[in-house]
Amino acid sequence: MNRLLVTFTFCTGLALLSNCGSSGKDSASGKGGAGGGGTTGLSAAGGGTTSGIGGSTGGTTLGTTGGAGGASAPSGGAGGATDLGGTAAGGAAGTTGGAVGSGGVSSSDAAAGATDTGGIIGTGARADGAIGTGGTTKTGGTIGTGGIAGATGAGGAPGGPLIHNDVFWKDTSGNPIYSQGGGVLKAGNTYYWYGVKYGGAVTYAASPTKLNDDTSFVAVTIYSSTDLVTWKFENNALTAASLTAAGADPSNWIGRVGAAYNATTKKYVLNGQYGGSPDTAQFFATSDTPGGVFTWQRTQPTITNVTNNNCGDQSIFNDDDGTAYLVCSSLSGRSNLYVAPLRPSDYLNVEPATKVFGGAGREGNAMFKYNGRYYLCSSDLHGWNASHSYYISATNILGPYGTEGVIGTTDADFSHVTQTGLFLTVQGSAQATVIFGGDRWSDFAGNGIGFNQWMPLTFNGAAPIMQSLSVWSVEATTGAWSVGPGNNYVLNPSFEADRVTITQPAGWTTTNGTNATGGYSGRWAWQVSGSLDQQIADLPSGTYTLSAWVKSSGTGGQLYAKGFGGTDKSLAIASGTSWTDVSINGIAVSNGTCDVGITSTGATVTVDDFVLSQN
Repeated sequence: MNRLLVTFTFCTGLALLSNCGSSGKDSASGKGGAGGGGTTGLSAAGGGTTSGIGGSTGGTTLGTTGGAGGASAPSGGAGGATDLGGTAAGGAAGTTGGAVGSGGVSSSDAAAGATDTGGIIGTGARADGAIGTGGTTKTGGTIGTGGIAGATGAGGAPGGPLIHNDVFWKDTSGNPIYSQGGGVLKAGNTYYWYGVKYGGAVTYAASPTKLNDDTSFVAVTIYSSTDLVTWKFENNALTAASLTAAGADPSNWIGRVGAAYNATTKKYVLNGQYGGSPDTAQFFATSDTPGGVFTWQRTQPTITNVTNNNCGDQSIFNDDDGTAYLVCSSLSGRSNLYVAPLRPSDYLNVEPATKVFGGAGREGNAMFKYNGRYYLCSSDLHGWNASHSYYISATNILGPYGTEGVIGTTDADFSHVTQTGLFLTVQGSAQATVIFGGDRWSDFAGNGIGFNQWMPLTFNGAAPIMQSLSVWSVEATTGAWSVGPGNNYVLNPSFEADRVTITQPAGWTTTNGTNATGGYSGRWAWQVSGSLDQQIADLPSGTYTLSAWVKSSGTGGQLYAKGFGGTDKSLAIASGTSWTDVSINGIAVSNGTCDVGITSTGATVTVDDFVLSQN
């Protein structure tokens, strides 16, 4: 059994990802919560690489679409299903339509029997990127523009279960995961993920074509996992009915939940925000087990030393000595950040807070610890929309904290179109890997597909850098991670990072262009009558395919790939008013870079969903 030491932070509070939780009162979109979680495609990839030492066998996948690894038809295929936390030996190919296992996301684009490539490396592959017989490595730890391969991004890490971002995750029963504005707590060898299920999340996951404002509280959900990829639904910790029975009003805002274990009372304590009267309060509930039903205990209307008496956004941080803290911003404005211990005797009260930051408004407040240093992270006040991610750090949890910085690469796609949500640190035998758990409030912002986006951090000295990946894996025992097969190296590929109409999209350079609603997927696409370009660096050598969905008002547009060490490639875009998938194959990258984009003369090309992936 893999053994991990994981330090968790929960972003609890009024709104998360698209800003790890813009709370309703201060966000432009009004009183807000967030909707459902993602989907873990719980299927072993059929026909996966059978690896020797260190290689995964078939590779369980998380939330894939289009049939590649873990895709399933609505009825669910029988082949390749895994047990919780396990990886099927090789996996069985799915049935017609690419269905495999139970719980994968269905896709009309899945070819019959489509499977994931399974193992990431072959026999004898090492975490330093060298490969043995039959193995091919992805140089994990390097990404697109601005990516830096840190010590924690060892290339060619053993292939574990795959995390697929940009999809709706599903649990082991094939149902959507609804977990927004929450966090993860480890109990024994099992991880328990607590979050909120909102009415609008259910609506959006069923038909992700239009955002909504349904922040009605359904439940605080609990999911469990032994590998941080395959999640089993355990229980509803709290429901509207249980709140009513306890004398609370479930029509009020409920959000930003986190959990801790109190060794004195031997109780698991759930904390979060309760939008009661006259204003936001803290709520506390307890359970004898981490996956059980929780009993509502009390509310706390005032936290000593906090401006405006209580929190804007918040999360629970569990230190490695077992002490639990509330990390939060001030209510109404969020221009101050605080750290406050929970009452040691029972964790049912927030003790007087220490102010650690003052300045611009910050939300989505969450914390992690790495190499003995505490990092308090947050987002801009963008309502439900995404933002780059800020951090301050200190060697003492109560400060003093240093100058605020921006987590590396999060400017290029606004934190993979998320808001800071939760962090967890996997302490492996070879290295520690910090996972950035971003909240994408797509149900309320309409900014793409999926609610939960998890990515590894690397470090340049003490400065964190987010590796914005669509497919990757982390090896639980060693802590090493690697880029997964099919990863999209384009940043902000669907133009969902930018929350308003703009002429320069995050991560791209362009002339004569603007974003426009009505994308092929999600809310936005890009319209160009000049040029659109992204320079991608730190690419592993190999052969790639570039694709995009386009439509054009006339002829004169071209999709291109250049600067990759070989002869430039381009493809003419035909005139047409319907979305068309176009692609360029055989891009042999030999110098670690590639420029991708579109030029157009005499026509307006609308483009969405760029993909640059290694074959």
